[in-house]
Amino acid sequence: VAAKRGALKPVGEWNEQEVTVKGSRIKVVLNGTTILDDDLREVKDFMGGSHHPGMNRYEGYFGFAGHGDPVAFKNIRIKALR
Repeated sequence: VAAKRGALKPVGEWNEQEVTVKGSRIKVVLNGTTILDDDLREVKDFMGGSHHPGMNRYEGYFGFAGHGDPVAFKNIRIKALR
């Protein structure tokens, strides 16, 4: 599932991101803009043409990726949804 582009702040400024995962639905809000809101059960096309092994997991770890560039985080909060 590809996220929408254009919501990042300029290099050197802090971005604010909220990620909500409930069941197979994932929603990502970046700087007040919803850049992703999809149900992963409905994904039909996969990068590289092969099914991702983590698609059917309902528990595990939350990871952050910097895509090869330096990255910093602050004020991280994780809460369970009820």
